[in-house]
Amino acid sequence: MSADTSSDRPRSSCCAPPRGEAQAAEAPTPVAAAEAAAPPPHGGWRTLEGGAFLMGCADGPYPEDGEGPVREVTLSGFEIAATAVTNAEFAAFVQSTGYATDAERYGWTFVFAGFLPRRFPPTRAAAGASWWRQVHEADWRRPEGPGSGLRGRQDHPVVHVSHDDALAYCRWAGVRLPTEAEWEYAARGGLTGKPYPWGDEREPGGEHRMNVWQGSFPDRNTAADGYVGTCPVDAFPPNGYGLYNTTGNVWEWCADRFNPRYHRKGPWTDPTGPRFGQARVLKGGSHMCHESYCFRYRTSARMGNSPDSSTGNTGFRVAR
Repeated sequence: MSADTSSDRPRSSCCAPPRGEAQAAEAPTPVAAAEAAAPPPHGGWRTLEGGAFLMGCADGPYPEDGEGPVREVTLSGFEIAATAVTNAEFAAFVQSTGYATDAERYGWTFVFAGFLPRRFPPTRAAAGASWWRQVHEADWRRPEGPGSGLRGRQDHPVVHVSHDDALAYCRWAGVRLPTEAEWEYAARGGLTGKPYPWGDEREPGGEHRMNVWQGSFPDRNTAADGYVGTCPVDAFPPNGYGLYNTTGNVWEWCADRFNPRYHRKGPWTDPTGPRFGQARVLKGGSHMCHESYCFRYRTSARMGNSPDSSTGNTGFRVAR
């Protein structure tokens, strides 16, 4: 562990709180590579040639996130999934391997309080973010806890998956998580210096282009974009590279460790993040983001969380 790690440590977040040291969990389920071919991504692969692009944002609203400075990053070519991993795809992985997610092994995960029944018993809330509630027996199959399920959500992104869970899926499927630079390059869709995958305006011409909180957070979501919770992984038009929902819907895990200062000095050719650090990078924002408290549904936005943390607005997409 490097000496300067204080800023790498997960801190309580309104967007996706860290699990913390609630209790010990059993050792992770070992996962081997699939003997048969894993199902292809829901929306297929997108082949990107790579090259130089401008990464980051010079005037991000949260300096502690480390979006800046804007720097020229050069990438080799790679392939990335057009969509986040779906519930159906994750179910195939679990059926093949018997894998138990961190949420299942710990026995709980964080669920948005607004999705719980009115008479749901009081449980621990995340520090500084009372809308996140610790819900026992919630997991990827039961996103809102006991009594909930995945009916009608097979094509929605899997949630309540940790970084460790995402890596386990990747080992089985013979893929990997994208680096933060690859993710942002792909999410921008060929545009330069734009906050959204389609340009400068969040809702050009009044058209909703992503699934984020509408109304006033956290008490009223008008669902003006069509969704209260998650939406199908291929909802809304794709960006210029054919990727869907790179902003909004769910936060997506990247391969890199999180550090708000690492990238100020490079390297800027195929960067893979710092060698040390506890937290891992999340990109893209989620359906719970609102400009009043979490203006992170932008291509350059980033956040860190502990690798065993899981919430109802966190998923992932894969690369190779």
